[in-house]
This record gives sequence, structure tokens and C-alpha cells, in this order.
Amino acid sequence: MKQPALLIALAAVLGGCALTPAYERPPAPVGTQFPAPAASSGTAAPALAWRSFVTDARAQALVELALKNNRDLHVALLNVEQARAALGVQQADRLPNIGVGVAASRNSVDSSYSAGLQLSSFELDLFGRVKSLGDAAAARVLASDEGRRAVELSLIAAVVDAELALRADDELLAVTGKVLASREGSLKLVRIKFDGGAAGEPELRATESLVAGARATALALERQRAQHLNALVLLVGSPLPADLPAPRVLAQHRFADLPAGLPSDVLLQRPDVRQAEQSLIAANANIGAARAAFFPRISLTASTGAASNQLSGLFDNFAWSFAPQLLQPLFDAGRNQANLASAQAGRDIAVAQYEKAIQSAFREVADVLAARATLGAQLQAQRAQADAESRRLAVVERLLAGGAASLLDRLDAERSALAARQAVVQLELAERQNALLLYRVLGGGTAVPG
Repeated sequence: MKQPALLIALAAVLGGCALTPAYERPPAPVGTQFPAPAASSGTAAPALAWRSFVTDARAQALVELALKNNRDLHVALLNVEQARAALGVQQADRLPNIGVGVAASRNSVDSSYSAGLQLSSFELDLFGRVKSLGDAAAARVLASDEGRRAVELSLIAAVVDAELALRADDELLAVTGKVLASREGSLKLVRIKFDGGAAGEPELRATESLVAGARATALALERQRAQHLNALVLLVGSPLPADLPAPRVLAQHRFADLPAGLPSDVLLQRPDVRQAEQSLIAANANIGAARAAFFPRISLTASTGAASNQLSGLFDNFAWSFAPQLLQPLFDAGRNQANLASAQAGRDIAVAQYEKAIQSAFREVADVLAARATLGAQLQAQRAQADAESRRLAVVERLLAGGAASLLDRLDAERSALAARQAVVQLELAERQNALLLYRVLGGGTAVPG
């Protein structure tokens, strides 16, 4: 009888291994290549640490502060700790619970004393139910950690982006401030000429309008800069210290080169995609636990210890008990079947979410690469226009000095030069934001060691 029983138990254990479906990564529902120009040199983004990508000392210092103080990142870290604690609870179910107890009672007839160890309701995991639940909990820990990586990468990019926006605000304010001062000087001259009868009211009102417009633009930029600064302080999680490295002008911000012509399977290294895949693995393991519920559940209860009517003789006689229990589901009103259907639907949902994560990632990278392909040429053309407008302004000023041009001609040329220079600053910002965004959407610095 012992050999058949052993074979049955072995078959149950081997059969339990097949209750959880074998995990297979779904094929990526995107093309194999990005619509991008030929690859450039550089380290792949996932393997490039952010400190190597972001070269500006002030931006590095701000990121360090944000990684230390940002509350969203702190919540993400706590979510990982919570998932690890849940895994510890699940892993504890695979080991027996052993307790020790001492008891004494006394009544009018006699007294009794007892002491011993007890193992309570330990489940023999013959069909892998507890293991499947543990595997699901372990996958949720990894998913939570990938979520933390995604938050950290987004935070790094957001801090550097906010710093770039501030540098652009400063340059736009400097350009607008110079134009405003020049227009205010022109307005003084026009008023003097108007009072002397050498200028008409249309010229005076046009000059006043240009001054008011420049002042309104400056005020709008000051408000925008204040809001960008508030956003940066929120990201950093504390007031900005006074000893930060000096800011650089926008043109001096440089990032490490990234390869452009990468295969789309680089998306599998993004933390949000890895998070979706770990959620899928957890859902797959839940199916094994749901299937195991259809099979018998065997639990053990045992104790050993001593009992006596006399405290002095408590440990003279020892006793033990062993009580295995088998529970076979017979009728549960469809509960187990519904749980299995729910687990299977959960797995299908996780597959769809994983596929959507890849599709969204592909679209993000494709958009960034499309912008990258044109921003450089657009910036070059805009700089050429700004240079042309500056030369035009210089010519008009010489003509004005010689009496061959009017003050309104100069103000019009100045307005065009200002607009062209503002466009250059905005495109310089867009180009650097695009490089930063490419690092983020490619999963920069989030490669898992090993």
C-alpha cells in the first residue's frame, strides 16, 4: 500500500506543476524599426546613467535634490516596500506556524498544568496553490519596482526640463528688456518731436503702442518664469538652495548622444513596459492558484508537550498528537469556476495592457524621432532669419541716422528682429527638450543589472 500511495502523491506533485500556464511573452504589436534616420554614435539610453547624459552641473544638482526630496518618488519607494512586505506574508504561508503554550487551571476538585509546542493548519502544497500565490506576489514586487524606476526617470526628465524652461525664460526676458528700453528711448524722442511739431500724432501713438506691447510681453514672461520656478520647486521638493552652480545659457546645455536608428525591441527595456509584463506574469500565476482550488487541500495540525495534575511533575510525561485533514471540494455553487474565469480574464486584461504599453511607447519614440529629424534644420533656418533681421535693423538705423528712414521704420525692423530672436530661443529650447524626451521615452538609465 505504501508504494501506490507514494506514486499517487508524486503524480499529484508533478501534476501540480502544470496547473500554472507556461508564461510566454506576447509578440510586440508594433513594427520592428522606428521611422528614424540612420543611427548615430552613442550609448544606448537604458545603459546610460542620467549623470552621464545630463552634463550641466546646475541641472545635476537639482536632480540630486529631487531624488532626495520629491514626494511622488517617496510614495513609489513606499509602494515597493509594501509589495515586498506582502510577498513576505505570502512566503510565510509556505512554512509551518509553530507556537508554544503554557496553561494552568484549578477548580474545587483538582488542578491541571500543560506546556508544549503546536503546529497549526499547515497546508501541504501538493498542487502548487501557495506557490502560485507566492509567484504572483513576487511578480507584483518586481512590477512595483519597475513603477518606481518609471517615476524616477520621469522626475529626472521633468527637473531638467524645468531648468531648461527657466533658462529660456531668462533669455527671452533679456531680449525683451533690451527692446523695451530701446522703445522707451524712441518714445521720448518722438514726444520731443511731437511737442515741437516735427512729428505727427500717428507716429506718437504707434510708438506708444509698441512700448506698451513690449512691456506687456515682459510682464507675461515674468509671470511665466515665476510659474516655471514654482514647478521646479515642487519637483525638487524643497526651496532651491542659494549655493547651486551658476546657470548656463541655453546654447551651452548639452546632452550625451543617443543612437537614433534602434530596433523597436528596445521598448522592452522601458520600465513601464517591464512593469506591465510583471503584472502579466502575476496574472498568469493567479490562474495556477485558481486551478489548484479544484483539487484537495491537505492541512496538518500537530502538537507535542506535557500535562500533569502536579506542577512538580509537569515534564515527567510527554504526549503528542498528529491530525492531518483533507478537504475536497464537492459543491461550491460555482465559486471555484468563477474564480478561475476571473483569473483567466485578468490574464487577458494584463495581455491587452502590456500590448497597449508597447504601442504607446512606440508612438512616443516615433514622435520624438520625427521631431528630432526636423528640429535641427528648422533651428538653423531660424537662426539665419534672425541674423538677417539683425542686419536689416542695423541698415535701418544707419538710414535713420542719415535721415533716409523714419523712426517707425526702425521700430518695425526692431519688432521683426525681436520676433526672430524669440523664435530662435524657443527652438533652442524645443531642440534640447526633444533630446531630453528621447532619453526618457527610450528608458534612459533604467537598465536592470545582470
